[in-house]
Order: sequence, then C-alpha cells, then structure tokens
Amino acid sequence: MLARSTRSGLVESEHTGAVAVVALDGGVPAVTASHGDIDRPFFFRSAIKPVQAAVSQRLGADLVPERLAFASASHSGHPIHIAYAKAMLAEVGLDESALECPPLRPLRPEADALWRDRGVRRPLPVLHNCSGKHAAMLRACVAQGWPLAGYSHPDHPLQQAMTEEMALVAGTDVGPVGVDGCGVPSFRGSAMTLATIFARVSSLPEYAEVAAAVTRYPSLVAGNLRGDGKLAAWINGPMKVGAQACFGAGVRGTGIGVKAFSGVGEAAVVAMVEAFDQLGLLSDAARSGLAATARPVVLGGGRPVGEMEPGFALERTR
Repeated sequence: MLARSTRSGLVESEHTGAVAVVALDGGVPAVTASHGDIDRPFFFRSAIKPVQAAVSQRLGADLVPERLAFASASHSGHPIHIAYAKAMLAEVGLDESALECPPLRPLRPEADALWRDRGVRRPLPVLHNCSGKHAAMLRACVAQGWPLAGYSHPDHPLQQAMTEEMALVAGTDVGPVGVDGCGVPSFRGSAMTLATIFARVSSLPEYAEVAAAVTRYPSLVAGNLRGDGKLAAWINGPMKVGAQACFGAGVRGTGIGVKAFSGVGEAAVVAMVEAFDQLGLLSDAARSGLAATARPVVLGGGRPVGEMEPGFALERTR
C-alpha cells in the first residue's frame, strides 16, 4: 500500500501504487529500490513536461530559464503565469488564438476567483494549466518553419520529434500514445520508466538547461501552494507531477517514479516525500519544513480529525 487516510481513528481509504528508484550504472538504468508493481503501465501525463520543454528549446523555442521552467509547468493560472504565456507567444508574432489546448479555468481556486473579479468568467485556452508548454511548442514550430495549425497532432513534425525523444530518454517504447487532457500526445510507461527518465534528465548534458531551470524556479512549475511545489523547493533536482497521481523526480542521476493507482494526487505526493526520506535525501530542515506535506491533515468540521500517511517501506535491491 502506498498511502492511507484515517478519519476519527478509522482507516477511510487506502491507495495502492508503485515506487521505483533507478540509478544509472554506466548509462544503464538499474533499479536500486522499489515498492509495488513498478512495471504496471500508465500514462505519464504532465510528468514528462521537462522533456517536452527540452525538445522545444532544442528546436529553437529560445527561452530564458524562467520561461523554460514555465514551459515545463502545470501552472496555477495566476496573472504572472498568463502574462508569461502571452509574452512567449507575442515575441514570435502570435497570440492566444494559436493555442490548441482547450479552454479551461485556472487550476487553483484562488486564481480562478481573481480572474472572475477581473471580469474573466469564461474558460480560455490561455488559462489552461498547459498553456506554457503549448506556447513553447508554437515557438519551436515558428523557428522550424513548420505549420502552426495541427501542431498538437501526433503526425505533426513537432510531435514526431517529441515521440522520438521520449523513446530515447525512456530507453523503451512509450506507445501507443494516448491523448492528453491538453490535446497533445500522452506517452505511457511504468514507474520504472518514469524513474529512468528522471535519472537521465537530472544528469545528462542534453537536459542540463531544463533541469537547472525547473530546479531553480519551482514556483513557476508548480506554484507555492501545491504539495509538489513545496517538495520541489527543498530538493536540488528536477521534478514534475502529472495528472492521475504520477510523479517523477531526479537528483544527480538517481530517478524516482511514483504512481498512485487510485489516481489521487495527494497520495503520490505523500509517497514521493516518503521515498526521499527513506533514501536519506531530506535534510532535517527539509523534513521539518515538509511535515504538513508528508502527512496532510484530514478535516472534519473545519478541524483536524485524521491524516494521510505513507504505508510502504522501500525494498532495497542494491
């Protein structure tokens, strides 16, 4: 079991899942610790955005570090995020009408309330939490002279480049692809594959630029209020959460892949914090600072009546 939630002394829910820890041994991935079925496939969703951002950058997106981090984000929809997305488009002569992500409201409720107060009440593509990734993809298309229409489709040259890169960094087939919530191809694999990807992203020179950007600007990638953003603020390495409770992280060639099969994102965050702790990768200060993230409270009547807690011990293989 990955995590459990208690309420008033009773276990209310249990979340099964997988944790894989991978180290690169001469460039070859090797599992060093694990929990659960680390070979069970799932879609990586937004967890692999740093790889997609790296491809866009390599193809000519020409993003400064802050914007490269933002291209890797599932942003919360605050004004700074929307300003970044619009500026990234405007610099190459585009506006938000070029975005092929669907209209959406901001991810965070306080951001949604802020935009409503400003009179923005309709869902908009630029408010979509993936608009930074899409803006970077459009910049790459402009640089390459590729058609802008259909850039999100699997047969577009941009997405073909993404698929090729994903197979390389994963070291295995990542198809057949699905369709992500934002409309671009979604790649599949296992917790072991996700850990392998982040082991490479955190150590290979071709990912150094995006890894540094994501590590330096966690608030642009995940915000300051979400559990993944709080963990990222304490860790010197790239990490990214994806929809339906997958989470990848890497520190100097060690990758961690987490998946909660319940699809509850909070369980994946709790498991990732616990994995870092069991691996000895949290300082005393980080452990203290992450106490509320590691065991989030369960409320009843507005007061704490339980908590979500990790429920696994990593099995060391090396």
